Amino acid sequence: MPLPTRHFDALIIGAGGAGLNAALQLASADLRVAVVSKVFPTRSHTVAAQGGVNAALANVQPDSWHWHMFDTVKGSDYLGDQDAIEFMCREAIPTVYELEHAGVPFSRLANGKIYQRPFGGQSQHFGGEQATRTCAAADRTGHAILHTLYQQAIRARTHFFDEFFAIDLVRDAEGILCGALVLEIESGEPLLIEAKATLLATGGCGQVFRTTSNAHINTGDGCAMALRAGIPLMDMEFFQFHPTGIAGKGMLISEGTRGEGGYLINSQGERFMEQYAPHARDLASRDVVSRAIVTEVKAGRGCGPERDHVLLKLDHLGAEVIAKRLPGIRELSRIFAGVDPAQAAIPVFPTAHYAMGGIPTDRFGRVVMPVGHGSEEVVLGLYAAGECACASVHGANRLGGNSLLDILVFGRLAGQDIRTFVRDHPYPRPAHSASIEQALARLTRWEQRGSGPTVQTLRAEFRACMEDHAGVFRTEAILREGIERLQTIRERLTDVRLTDHSRVFNTARIEALELDNLIAVGMAIAQSALHRQESRGAHARPDYPERDDHAWLKHSLYYQDGDRLDYKPVRTKPLTVESFPPRERVY
Repeated sequence: MPLPTRHFDALIIGAGGAGLNAALQLASADLRVAVVSKVFPTRSHTVAAQGGVNAALANVQPDSWHWHMFDTVKGSDYLGDQDAIEFMCREAIPTVYELEHAGVPFSRLANGKIYQRPFGGQSQHFGGEQATRTCAAADRTGHAILHTLYQQAIRARTHFFDEFFAIDLVRDAEGILCGALVLEIESGEPLLIEAKATLLATGGCGQVFRTTSNAHINTGDGCAMALRAGIPLMDMEFFQFHPTGIAGKGMLISEGTRGEGGYLINSQGERFMEQYAPHARDLASRDVVSRAIVTEVKAGRGCGPERDHVLLKLDHLGAEVIAKRLPGIRELSRIFAGVDPAQAAIPVFPTAHYAMGGIPTDRFGRVVMPVGHGSEEVVLGLYAAGECACASVHGANRLGGNSLLDILVFGRLAGQDIRTFVRDHPYPRPAHSASIEQALARLTRWEQRGSGPTVQTLRAEFRACMEDHAGVFRTEAILREGIERLQTIRERLTDVRLTDHSRVFNTARIEALELDNLIAVGMAIAQSALHRQESRGAHARPDYPERDDHAWLKHSLYYQDGDRLDYKPVRTKPLTVESFPPRERVY
């Protein structure tokens, strides 16, 4: 029986902010665009973003994109590519206004302008006051943006494949990527989608860790597909741990709580961030705050019976401010921590949150491959945007409020570039049979019968290994031990068997495919972390406690074939302004 096949101008895998913003650019240009999502689009993880999106609108105090750029370069611990950072910060302003015009219900100031709040890592530029740059819709900003983009995409007649799982990319007879093999979760039947251009917008991979703020769908699918296609992942050692996850649960308590005036205390009632970041204090960058919390707990100043967390105080803000600016946080805290923040402090501890690294791209979303001597070439017809991509605007550490900005700016630019690509490459390229068979083999492998480890058992072991060996603090001995365990887990994956071989809504098979992706991405994180012998941003090595700009001001590139590492230089030259040379990073 022939494989069912659909043909489109563009295929977008992932329906979060990046994917939908790209789809909107394409569908509005009358191109036939398919969006594949393994969940209903408004359940994509963008919906969970709480605090806001950065843009130097200057609605509260003087500001400029140049200051935004400086804060982002500094926040990246100088590993971000300064041309891409300048581009993102300049594009932030029209991007937010475009969202407003599309219908995003931002919170408002008394004068009717978009409400902006302070956020971590925003410098004290103006008379000693911290920059107020983060545009917010209460504490449900991602929810407001995602629903608005989905409504606009429906208006533009985008073709959605809801609850379809992307199995693997496929190539034509010349080896050029030309779409993907996907699986309809409802029927269990595969579908080949051929397209002139493909955009990976599959989001993050936080499920590699046991304690995470990420949804269950964040399994690194796009990154793993890129690895299997021979494309490296860049800067995967830099994984951000958000400082304020609900202790023992991982659900995120937005940085917006501290932007509104909340603060952290230890068991002695001390505002301990004054010791670690005397100027920014609780609004220092996330890597600084996360390490401070872990250090306080390890020093015995943690709270609770087990002394395993610290407290986030909001009650002094008053119930009215909390109800107006932080209603979602209050609800989360009540449900998962059993605490009303208007009356008592919230128990918090760092939770795995965001991958700064990903599929290497240029600032137009085009996937790039190194070809030697510091140069690189574009992978024809393949794009990536959002958390699965790495345009290197975050470097070694992402500032809060720059994630929504990243997905919106580069999703939009990728969509615009795909329009040009499709115009210049108007003829379809059918997938080669060998490539289709290779992708189908990933699916049919799970039809094998017999006994063996379960997906659930191996997944739990894998996530515990990642958390224990590639967490907030890492050493060579811990990482090497972790990699040995990961190699064993990767080998044992071939012995895993499913007990359910039905087709209709077989979520066990989806979880098995996701585990394969998770292990591939987890190895990329661990191997990249082992080889970077310095401490920079979110990558903290007590055995190499200093940042080493002489040896390590470069991007890491991990290839799945042989677990190989390569490197490429950081682009330190901006587009139109003078560069910001590396200097000591203090808050």
